[in-house]
Amino acid sequence: MIPGPDQALITRNALAFGRTAGLLTMFGGLLGLTVHATAAAVGLSALLLTSATAFTVLRVAGVVYLLWLGICALRSSRRRDDAPQAVAEQPRSPLQHVRTGFMSNVLNPKVALFFVTFLPQFLPTHGHTLSQAVLLSAIFAGLYLLWFSLYNVVVDRIGSLLRTPRARARIERITGLLLVGFAIRLAVQQP
Repeated sequence: MIPGPDQALITRNALAFGRTAGLLTMFGGLLGLTVHATAAAVGLSALLLTSATAFTVLRVAGVVYLLWLGICALRSSRRRDDAPQAVAEQPRSPLQHVRTGFMSNVLNPKVALFFVTFLPQFLPTHGHTLSQAVLLSAIFAGLYLLWFSLYNVVVDRIGSLLRTPRARARIERITGLLLVGFAIRLAVQQP
């Protein structure tokens, strides 16, 4: 529930394209989360984190993707400021929303790090740990799904207040700045 790239993208897409777009973005994030949970459950994330090169590649890809999303949002906010009545959001396919959420989550090394550091603390030291890891990951995914579904409904409900041209330009600007900030923070943090 800590604000991050997923929340910024879900908010932006729900306001720009409607509740379904927010839900599709959330679903993409959930798919990305599933990739990290599965990798952690079978031990691949631990291998990723022990390889400085692999971790750096993932981190750089995440930084580039977040910067690109942030710059696109900032450019969109500038177009809205210049001609708020003339700018209509281009329709997107459902797959584009899913891809945005998926890429944001799967390229986030902090999610991999979370599963590698958090998950093992709750696993038994002997026996079948894979089933326990899958169960704990499913619980986490369920909480993600519940939280962002509720969040998406709230954003949609107050969306009429936030869908005015001036508010949309501000939201685009804030989202862009947040995504660029997340990218910079990810770039400068030590693994």
